[in-house]
Amino acid sequence: MGEQMPHWLEKQAELNSEGLAIESPSFGKLSFYELRNEAKSFAKKLRSIGVEEGSHVALYTDNRLDFIIAVHALSYIHAVAVLLNTRLTQQEIQFQLKDADVSFLLFEEEKRSFVDDLSVAHNNSFFSFTEIHQLTQDNATLQQTINLDDIYTIIYTSGTTGNPKGVVHTYGNHWWSAISSMLNLGLDKQDKWLATLPLFHVGGFSLLMKNIIYGMPIYLLDHFEPKRINHAIINEGITIVSVVSVMLDRLIEQLETDRYPESFRCMLLGGGPASEQLLTKATSYQIPVFQTYGMTETASQIATLSPNDAFKKTGSAGKALFSAEVKIMQDKQTAAPLVVGEIFVKGPMVTQGYYKQELVRQENWLPTGDVGYLDEDGFLYVVDRRNDLIISGGENIYPAEVENVLLQIDGVVEAGVVGKEDARWGKVPVAFVVVNQAFDLNIAKEMCSKHLAKYKIPTAFHMVDALPRNASNKLLRHKLIEWI
Repeated sequence: MGEQMPHWLEKQAELNSEGLAIESPSFGKLSFYELRNEAKSFAKKLRSIGVEEGSHVALYTDNRLDFIIAVHALSYIHAVAVLLNTRLTQQEIQFQLKDADVSFLLFEEEKRSFVDDLSVAHNNSFFSFTEIHQLTQDNATLQQTINLDDIYTIIYTSGTTGNPKGVVHTYGNHWWSAISSMLNLGLDKQDKWLATLPLFHVGGFSLLMKNIIYGMPIYLLDHFEPKRINHAIINEGITIVSVVSVMLDRLIEQLETDRYPESFRCMLLGGGPASEQLLTKATSYQIPVFQTYGMTETASQIATLSPNDAFKKTGSAGKALFSAEVKIMQDKQTAAPLVVGEIFVKGPMVTQGYYKQELVRQENWLPTGDVGYLDEDGFLYVVDRRNDLIISGGENIYPAEVENVLLQIDGVVEAGVVGKEDARWGKVPVAFVVVNQAFDLNIAKEMCSKHLAKYKIPTAFHMVDALPRNASNKLLRHKLIEWI
């Protein structure tokens, strides 16, 4: 039995009932008291359709208030939230619904046609948020406590073998992620965090946890729009924004001659290292950029550059958060400072495993597959994010997943996918294929569109006589990058 504590939203509504919880141009403002009441009402309606403790409930929606209400409602039932990426194809979503043993799917009304096609292949119970709101509340008693060892969320991340893996997060993982972030970044009574990253990604979802644990308001936007974000920072008291490199670049571009107020204290940059050019540009606009390093498996950030070191250690992802540890391993030994090796992490925010899959650890350290080094002062520098991984606009693309689709195309004998540098997205996928008959590019693109999210589709196809391989027949991706 894990440690029990009062329900986070329940406690915040008690301590800070009139405090602003959520604000958005699309629906106005909600206090913690109002958010608590909405979540408990929604929870009782979910109980009326059969959602119970331990039920796996998938959420298929963009950044909407209903997402936030549903996430908290599930915590009042002790059900598990399975967060679905709305950019994925039906085939990808169907895999996750089946793999995560989902019993209920909640979706926004605008996505009904997509979901209706899913229901043909599944016998799950699908309800729009509108339909749930119209139900009568069940009289069942809701949970008033949280067990830190209980599973709260399952968030899928791409797997190196092509199949995505469901990262299991407990309440404790999310609690320690939020607390450790605060101890690193600090917390000001004036703080208001703008959320524009997708809430179904761990970086966006973590803001909802910070929201109710800190008692800090969230300014929610339904999609990324530079003009709206810059306006909010300048006029709505925003102090922190989470972004990836491509977003920061577009914000600066739109800012033109304007400047952010002194009260804006943190542009938290994740999703891969920023270029020196981008950091220099941000500095010229006096934008405080704090690079951070994390992954789905670490429930968001696990290392962040603190405010005191932001301009002394340009390019660094900082030091491990207060309750976390980071080390570099090379040839099964802890690497000396400045020696590049694999990044290993440890801490209470790190997942205990994948759903129905084993998580390989080494003496309780998680090998990330990412490459980096620590300098003499212990600051982490990320050299490469997983050797094969392509990060495009903050989205992770594993080449194996794309290659598996390409190999299903008639005539394709071999396929290799790597990332090509792109001014807007950071990197975009490019495919090299070996064929034994005429290759129809249109068919290839059609196949990719059917099985892959748009951002995973190769932007170029190169036909070659053979792919570069080593003596063990392993594909040499670095050679493909040289070919580009």
